[in-house]
Amino acid sequence: MRPYTILVVDDEPTLCDMVRGILEREGYQVQTAHSCSEALQRCALTPPDGILLDVMLPDGDGFALLRELRREVDVPVLFLSARDEDEARLRGLGLGADDYITKPFLPQELLLRLAAVLRRVYGADRSGEVARLGPVEIHWGSGTVVRPDGEVTLTAKEYALLKKLWANRGNIVTVDALCAALWDGVLVGYENTLMVHVRRLREKIEEDPSHPRWLLTVRGLGYRLVREERR
Repeated sequence: MRPYTILVVDDEPTLCDMVRGILEREGYQVQTAHSCSEALQRCALTPPDGILLDVMLPDGDGFALLRELRREVDVPVLFLSARDEDEARLRGLGLGADDYITKPFLPQELLLRLAAVLRRVYGADRSGEVARLGPVEIHWGSGTVVRPDGEVTLTAKEYALLKKLWANRGNIVTVDALCAALWDGVLVGYENTLMVHVRRLREKIEEDPSHPRWLLTVRGLGYRLVREERR
């Protein structure tokens, strides 16, 4: 079972060390960065499973950094900030952050909220279980898809989408249900974004994404993953 890797981005070394200790005692692997540029370098070298992100950084702010990170990695992001204004909180969530935690915080609160986000995005299973769709293998523990022509990695949203469809394979999953699984609640206007994630997922699991065999569209309702045996 591979532990989650969390990147902590904060310019306060003392806070980074404290958060590292909290997370490592719970079995997480932890990386740290003290600036926007360092965080981008870390993500380019070893993409984490989740990011704890401060708003105020020496070479920029966390909001701008989140936009940059979203171009490189699609992983859950939780803001850790001393700013408790509703405007800052809504701005962070509006940019696609998965949660917003105000400093100071209780260690248990951090652990519970981080675990909730990771569970929602990746599902409860981090084992070595393998699912199969024809010649394609889905390795849940590593978040990878092994195809006859090689291996590709699922993004966090693709992973959550495939998990939801796999759990209901053979049945129609509505657009609202998929949006709720990906964004923690039905959000108006996310249908087009969902379609983008579906298209990218098809590119990874289908032999011919333009004529899908496994991930089917059910017009006016949602999507259906064709049932296939697991091993």
